[in-house]
Amino acid sequence: MSAQIYYEKDATLDLLDGKKVVFIGYGNQGRAQCLNLRDTIAQHQFQQPPKILASSLNDKYAATCREDGVDFTTDFRNAASQANVLFLLIPDHFQPGLFNDQLAPVLQKGAVIVVASGYNYFYKKLKIDSTQDVVMVAPRMIGTSVRSLFVKGQGFPCFISAEQDGTGKAHEWSLTLAKGIGALRKGAIKSSCREETLIDLFAEQALFPTIITVFEQAYTVLKNLGCSDEALCFELFLSKEPAEIFEKMADDGFVRQLVHHSTVSQYGQLKGALNFPQDIIRPLVKEFSRVAEQRVLDGKFAEEFTSIEENDTNGVQVELDRLYKQAEQSDLAKGEAKVRSRLGL
Repeated sequence: MSAQIYYEKDATLDLLDGKKVVFIGYGNQGRAQCLNLRDTIAQHQFQQPPKILASSLNDKYAATCREDGVDFTTDFRNAASQANVLFLLIPDHFQPGLFNDQLAPVLQKGAVIVVASGYNYFYKKLKIDSTQDVVMVAPRMIGTSVRSLFVKGQGFPCFISAEQDGTGKAHEWSLTLAKGIGALRKGAIKSSCREETLIDLFAEQALFPTIITVFEQAYTVLKNLGCSDEALCFELFLSKEPAEIFEKMADDGFVRQLVHHSTVSQYGQLKGALNFPQDIIRPLVKEFSRVAEQRVLDGKFAEEFTSIEENDTNGVQVELDRLYKQAEQSDLAKGEAKVRSRLGL
């Protein structure tokens, strides 16, 4: 199944004429998208130029906003009341509380709500009026890269979707705003909050936990065969070779990047992958399916995380501290700690 891809030619900026665009949050994505849109607006002729307002807590992000010359307020409620377009770019776990309590009650009918993550919309955590549009414009890069690539005249990968069409123009708005932040230069992929949430949480709860576990077990096996902590740490990750391999995957192809390896390495990796024992693969695939269907799509993970957040005694940070402490008991973690201490890393 192939997704539709949208480019600059597929969108105009006309919908922005005379509009007030409010950014809630001026952190990683907030700053990048705000500045990109500001620069795009400055380069376009409007009958009535759009105005931009950013709102954040009075913290380091607020200071950065002022330095950037962006109109700023700490009054979230007042900012939202002015918005024709509202970018909701604070961390996912803070969004429902702020949006439902302060923003939703004052948002105009017909306002456009922009999310960069599908999480809260997919799990129905946001109280949104039926007259309003909800669109997702979700860059697949960190904010600093979204900004630096824009400044260089380049694009970046991005998911876009129209989730709720209260005005009849939600799709058009998704394209307009994607164009405004520079996301159509390289092509934006038509997606959905469901798809973005599924892929994102699956990677976090199935794919990368598997990678972490495999590295830990490999470390223990090789350590038991007499390999030193220093050699293992550098070979497995401290040399940054795995990062270079993933970069080559993006540049040259998931499999074709192997041509950059030695002939022995190419043969060993291809032979090993193609002949990997099915009695190991089958239960892994079953576990992957369980996570996708019974943890992510049915909302069990979201319910679990919300219950931890709302625990007055412990909360998320206490649970994270417990998990970190447990993870630091592996042979790999202990070996790495010794190596970093010894080498001053």
